[in-house]
Amino acid sequence: MGDRGSKTGDAAGDVAGDAASSAARGATARESGGPPVRAVLASVWPGLLLVLVGVVGFVLLLDAVRDQEDLWRLDDPLLAWMVAHRTPVATSVLTVVTNVFGPFVLPVLVAVGCVVWARRTRTWWEPGLLAGAMVLATLVSTVLKAVIARPRPPEVSMVVAGVERSFSFPSGHTIGAATLLLVGGYLVWHRHHDARVLAVWTVASVLVIGTVALSRLYLGYHFLTDVLAGLSLAVAVLGVVVAVSRVHDLVVSRAEAPAGVGR
Repeated sequence: MGDRGSKTGDAAGDVAGDAASSAARGATARESGGPPVRAVLASVWPGLLLVLVGVVGFVLLLDAVRDQEDLWRLDDPLLAWMVAHRTPVATSVLTVVTNVFGPFVLPVLVAVGCVVWARRTRTWWEPGLLAGAMVLATLVSTVLKAVIARPRPPEVSMVVAGVERSFSFPSGHTIGAATLLLVGGYLVWHRHHDARVLAVWTVASVLVIGTVALSRLYLGYHFLTDVLAGLSLAVAVLGVVVAVSRVHDLVVSRAEAPAGVGR
């Protein structure tokens, strides 16, 4: 009788031990499979918020253009004012600006900059994110231009008539400059977390993006809503980069954490 009770107890213990081992293996598998969904969501929400802000801003501008209301009402008067107040010096300076951030010079500058950055930091992660963001911005801008098909301002308003052959909405120059400044600045700040870097990034972004947008208006190649749409899309692209960067940080921190820590 005692032997049978002992065997029954041993069997129950074995079953409980097997269940505990299975549970432990399941927990380990879940942990090794990557960060939990809750942690990922908590990490990426700033990026998702930026994407939402950028997309909503773009949609509102597109709606204004299609319905010919709100900010669209400023497009023609502002363009006419810019044309009426041109000066030789300003025209020369802003022509250089618009050429530097155009589709021929800017990609070369970005490519060279990314290679130099990667060699100095000995990592391709941040330079690769910047290059990917620039490609994404270009693709989004190109596709949306073709789909929306908004005509350019009248050629009589352009400094050099006929030089721009693509559609007008959104401004490719603006999205390119804004993506470069916003994403590049974020990645540098993300690496150093220095208040001085943040201050320089903010000032440089405002000045450079504003100057490029002004050049497109002043030279007669875009309307106000075009450049604002380009900026909105750049904010959305920044949001994508922020989300990807933060998920990468989460994965790396979990991989580098000692066994048992944070579990």
